Amino acid sequence: MTRIEQLKQFIAEDPGDPFPRYALALEYLNHEPEVARTSFRELLEQFPDYLPAYYPAAHLLIDLGQNEEAEQVFQSGIELARKQNDRKTEKELRQAYEQWLFDRS
Repeated sequence: MTRIEQLKQFIAEDPGDPFPRYALALEYLNHEPEVARTSFRELLEQFPDYLPAYYPAAHLLIDLGQNEEAEQVFQSGIELARKQNDRKTEKELRQAYEQWLFDRS
């Protein structure tokens, strides 16, 4: 059984757990970026409070040239980190977002 098959099985067994969906999206990143994009989008729609997904999702969107969507994901992640009082993740997302904005100008 491949990792992708195994992750899909984990999702089927426990659809309320966001981690296998996150791991599945990460699995697709290098080989099937459009599938990864769909996976991240579904993850963030179903589990908007799953903070670890925002950083890689935003970077994938940048790589795919989806700048408006990337900006929304960064901003949503920063706001969520603030609400969850996760200062470390808020700082990481803010720095990545600001660096991206700087590089675009």
